[in-house]
Amino acid sequence: MKKVKKAPRKQGSIKGKLLVMIMPVVIVTVAVLVILSTTLSGNSLKEMAVEQLSSSISNQGDNIESWLDENLQYFATAKHTIESVKPDEDQLQTLLDSYYGFNSNSPEGLYIGSSKGKIYKAKESSLEVADPTSESWYTEGMTRINMAYGTAHTNDSGEYVVSASGILNDGSDDIKIISSDVSLDQISIIVNSGVKMNNASSFLVDMTDNTILAHRDSSLMSTTLGEGDSSTLMSGIATAINENDTDEQTIGGYMVDFRAISGTNWMLVSYIETDIIMESVNNIRNLLILIGIVAVIVIIIFIRIIVTRIMAPLGDIAENISAMSAGDFTITVDSDSNDEIGMMGSKVREFLDSMRHMISSISDESAKLKQESDNSDMVSKQMYDASQSQSEAMQQLNDTVDQLAIAVNDIAENATVLASVVADTKDNSEKASDSMDETVAMSQKGREDMEHLNEAMKGIEQANNELVGSINKVGNASEEITNIVGMIGNIAEETNLLSLNASIEAARAGEAGRGFAVVATEIGKLAQTSAESTQNIAGLIQEVHKLIEEAVGQANASAESIQENTVLINTAVDTFDQIYNNIQESSRLMGEMIDDVEKVNDVATNVAAISEEQAASADEILATSQNMVEQANNITKSSQDVADNSHELANTSDTLTQHVSQFKI
Repeated sequence: MKKVKKAPRKQGSIKGKLLVMIMPVVIVTVAVLVILSTTLSGNSLKEMAVEQLSSSISNQGDNIESWLDENLQYFATAKHTIESVKPDEDQLQTLLDSYYGFNSNSPEGLYIGSSKGKIYKAKESSLEVADPTSESWYTEGMTRINMAYGTAHTNDSGEYVVSASGILNDGSDDIKIISSDVSLDQISIIVNSGVKMNNASSFLVDMTDNTILAHRDSSLMSTTLGEGDSSTLMSGIATAINENDTDEQTIGGYMVDFRAISGTNWMLVSYIETDIIMESVNNIRNLLILIGIVAVIVIIIFIRIIVTRIMAPLGDIAENISAMSAGDFTITVDSDSNDEIGMMGSKVREFLDSMRHMISSISDESAKLKQESDNSDMVSKQMYDASQSQSEAMQQLNDTVDQLAIAVNDIAENATVLASVVADTKDNSEKASDSMDETVAMSQKGREDMEHLNEAMKGIEQANNELVGSINKVGNASEEITNIVGMIGNIAEETNLLSLNASIEAARAGEAGRGFAVVATEIGKLAQTSAESTQNIAGLIQEVHKLIEEAVGQANASAESIQENTVLINTAVDTFDQIYNNIQESSRLMGEMIDDVEKVNDVATNVAAISEEQAASADEILATSQNMVEQANNITKSSQDVADNSHELANTSDTLTQHVSQFKI
């Protein structure tokens, strides 16, 4: 199954990620601060507005109370003077005339009404009262010993006034009520001009009948404040007054505060539009938002500058790691800072030095491995050529032994025939003599063949010894290769350990070490591949070593067999010499054999027996020769395997050299 290649991941920067992470935090923080500041400022402004409105209405109330108390004090003093004098009617008139015009707030001066319906007033007063007992000031005065203010009303002149009245104790039997009218114009001035808070307004209400005593709008003067009023503000104020809910509150989009006037049944109401207060809050909010935006921009600029300066060394390290991942180890790593980035640069530099040393060592060992593999390949080829020569020599020996066996069998058959012929007839002695001559010739040829066989066996023995020496050399070379492969395996394990340590360090570095982790992983894979290759090479060399040991064993066995065959051949040569001598003796005695057939018959029988023994020995030599041929073929096959393994080892060395050549040190 074809592996699908993953698309390369988009390369990002830590600086960008930090800015992306920090900017929302800064924006949210500034936004929270702006909202919190706006809320606190709004609440503070509202509280200040409430306090200012309360202070304003309190000041107005104090001014009204002070003005009323001042007038009331004047009236009380006049009342006390009249009561202390206990004047008659003439004296009373004189006193009332003297008080006329003295208090500008009371233009009609003091006047007195009696239960008999008589009215006493200053001569210059224009006050007209038909029946004082029917007036509201008289009725209210009947309930008070000291003078106090009553309800507001319109006098005969159409002027809106409030009367201060009380019982006058002048010592007479007639019940008299002293009173004085105070114009509300001055109170209107105090109410309308005494507001300290900008854009705020006030008005004065008599809670007895909800009559408006003073208002900035003169058309509302003397009108009644009711819950059915078309104005949401006025109807809400009427409801609050009727329900005696006179705490500071918001009514119809207005902030409203109340103040009861001491000594009266009056209520001072002050109000201001909530939007006017919120206008300042909105201005502060807009200003804070503008300041927040500027602050965010300035903070982001400073953060960008700081992050850029901090991340500059890390960018150099990233470039160095990218170069190392491309196989370039000629770079120089700077680590001047004493922070984590500096420590990372120092570790990268240490890793760079270690990798340079390791790659240099691997390159050297790879060259040595290449040289040794070439030597092993050459030795294996020599061993293969020697084993092939031995196989050919053994094949020739096998052919010679085969011919010898045929010749010996022929001798045995001829000897048997000879014995039979001698036993049958003496007349055939001449034929036997001829046959004996032929036998002498054949034995001579067999003797020569056995000598050739002996020389061939000596050559085979020498070739076998040379083969054993070559195999031993190959065994020594394989041991050296095993040591080199073990060294490469140790280097691969150290490389894998370094890769693991580098991966751990990269994992500790987090996102900054991700690229370095890829490099460490690739190095680990290369080390793992090298380790597996060394294991395969070690296995192949072990198999070669085992085959060499088997070849040495087989060569030794072949040497022993060759020695045994040499002994047998030497014995056969001696036997052939003996046969030759016996045949010659038989030829010499052939004449005597004619005379003594029985002796010739005995000799023929002995020759037949010896021929059979020689035939048996020839068969044994043939079997041994065939076995040697098979062993020689096995040695040739083993030599070919050694050559193939040496070639594979050379290829592995080339592959390792190619991997190492990818790195620049």
